[in-house]
Amino acid sequence: MTELAGVPAVDIDPFSRAFFDDPYPGHAQVRETAPVVRLPVLEAHNLTGGRPVVGIGRHEEVHAVLMDWQRFPSGRGVGLRDYVAHPPLRGPGMILEIDPPLHGTRRAVLNRALSPAVVRGLRPRCEAAAGALVERLLDRVEVDGIADIAEAYPLGVFPDARGIEPDGRENLLPFGNFVFNSMGPDNDLLADSLAELPPLAEWATRQSQRDRLAPDGIGAIIHAAADAGEITHAEAPLLVRALLSAGVDTTVNGLGAALACLAAHPQEWARRRADPGLARGAFEEAIRFESPVQTFFRTTGCDLELGGATLPEGTKVLMFLAAATRDPRKFAEPDRFDITRDAAGHVGFGAGIHMCVGQILARLEGEAMLAALARRVAR
Repeated sequence: MTELAGVPAVDIDPFSRAFFDDPYPGHAQVRETAPVVRLPVLEAHNLTGGRPVVGIGRHEEVHAVLMDWQRFPSGRGVGLRDYVAHPPLRGPGMILEIDPPLHGTRRAVLNRALSPAVVRGLRPRCEAAAGALVERLLDRVEVDGIADIAEAYPLGVFPDARGIEPDGRENLLPFGNFVFNSMGPDNDLLADSLAELPPLAEWATRQSQRDRLAPDGIGAIIHAAADAGEITHAEAPLLVRALLSAGVDTTVNGLGAALACLAAHPQEWARRRADPGLARGAFEEAIRFESPVQTFFRTTGCDLELGGATLPEGTKVLMFLAAATRDPRKFAEPDRFDITRDAAGHVGFGAGIHMCVGQILARLEGEAMLAALARRVAR
């Protein structure tokens, strides 16, 4: 393994169950040790062809890497596995794991399918669904915020918008889990996801075909782009399938984070109920505070300098997005949840050309659900 002069090592495994149970000390350790730290536990998995693995947790470095696809490309994988040394477990991501110019062509199609105008047209449906769900839940003695709201709501709204059939929508969650577990090492989480994968992949592929989609949904917009020659007819169902994760996971995680934060900070929920204008701020602060996507990798495309460290070509760089969103160098009192905070500049949805394609819809769904709850739920 290549030596990195002057880069301190941090002995954590950011893809272990123990880390996921309480990631905050690890985030702080990465962020405060140095601008760039080495991650020997990840190097030991031998998925990088002998090249180093480093981590960054400060906002300045994370944002710089996200914005610089030329020096930190995604084409060698946004997970630990370096595709130059080890082939991907699945096909390279249609959007996340390609670079310009091909990325720009495909991203333009998705941006149009999830454009502000399209999402605005979905607002009445989202608001009505949120209100109806809250009314149903009011009759219960106990409500599980994750299963009954954060998962149930997007699983009802987004598949309708995308135009997929009702049967099998429960597959969206484990399918998304596989996508994210495949970004880490070959551990038990990945093994569990791989065991579930065959029927999930078959279902996702089937649901992405044109004849299975509603003619007025987001999926149909993507297939229409193939008719226009912007993408190929082979690419169209793959791009539709890519939305299976992008359109659900970010909303589930973001809405779950918002519910957890507002339950833990009842004074903030009282402020939200008293001021409807804080709907966007409450959801945005939850994204900053918890970060729906915790980590992503990039790979150095050449020998370069980052945060005072010299990194050789092929170095895997793990961006701790959730650490960067709580960087005191960027946000005052970052561990304080405050729905009136100006959270602009957080990287909870990424940044740059690979910024989360589903973020506009995630924000709409988050605001709609918090608004419906604020009208009917005191605590």
